[in-house]
Amino acid sequence: MSKNQSFRFSVAPMMDWTDRHCRAFHRTLSSHARLYTEMVTANAVIFGDRERLLGFSDVEHPLAVQLGGSEPEALAKAARICADWGYDEINLNVGCPSDRVQGGNFGACLMRDPALVARCVAAMKAEVAIPVTVKCRIGVDEQDPEPALDALVDAVLAAGADELIVHARKAWLQGLSPKENRDVPPLDYDRVHRLKRRLLKQHLPDVPVSINGGILTLDAAQAQLAHVDGVMLGRAAYQSPEILLTVDSRMFGASDGHADGFAAVEAFEPYIAAHLAAGGRLHDITRHMLGLFPSRPGARAFRRMLATEGVKPEAGLAVLRAAVNEVRGAQARASERRALVA
Repeated sequence: MSKNQSFRFSVAPMMDWTDRHCRAFHRTLSSHARLYTEMVTANAVIFGDRERLLGFSDVEHPLAVQLGGSEPEALAKAARICADWGYDEINLNVGCPSDRVQGGNFGACLMRDPALVARCVAAMKAEVAIPVTVKCRIGVDEQDPEPALDALVDAVLAAGADELIVHARKAWLQGLSPKENRDVPPLDYDRVHRLKRRLLKQHLPDVPVSINGGILTLDAAQAQLAHVDGVMLGRAAYQSPEILLTVDSRMFGASDGHADGFAAVEAFEPYIAAHLAAGGRLHDITRHMLGLFPSRPGARAFRRMLATEGVKPEAGLAVLRAAVNEVRGAQARASERRALVA
């Protein structure tokens, strides 16, 4: 798989969502999608509980860790730790607009300081052999996205960045919440497409550019590949995870692993069993599975059972199987009704 193809489809880093159990579940659905951790700050990596913050299962590869920070030395040290931990990519967050992130002088506010972002990238590149990538917005606040995005991109590419992931919206650092920043600023896919065309004209075809923001289906993702090298889905992949079942065939030309969500859940059971045997709780994992079986008969009962029975301390695989059987049974009854009508 070429460098550009390896970035062809990914699931976005999402705070409180893309933890190790979510990623293991997503890997069950797709063998080739690139997965990302939740953002973790450089200082947390250096001084915190690394097993809790960085631990993952070998099944999760290809796997990237997203770092937050703005101090080149700290980011370099954290990047080395993450590389030694076994990650396949280091991604620098230049897109998060939350107040907490702004208070630490990192995330989207770094769009205003391309030179500092470049120093951060260069410091990390000097420490690790794996790709160092940047996820950014097209601009912040009053910035004009044309020069703002170009300035950031030119700076980080000169510093050695291996890929760019662009959320095709501005971030408004004042006046909008992080949730509103994912929906309110208008999408500008054309701005990201123009960036890719400019890089091609500058004879930089090997620099992958991925697009993120508001892409809800694989049809829409494939349409974007006429303009960019890769597509990153966030909430659509998390909230309707069955979308990942055909990623391998549609995006990578490979064979899909499972015919449907039922088969994927069965394949995922050994992972869940191991977590339970180690003292973990079922809800740690099944909270990431609530979006399965969207719009199918029994989907509401599936969610209700996991939300009420799955959260109990003693809940085990029997609860998950019973929830899945709610869908199986509802679908069978719906088929019987259709047969009677026919």
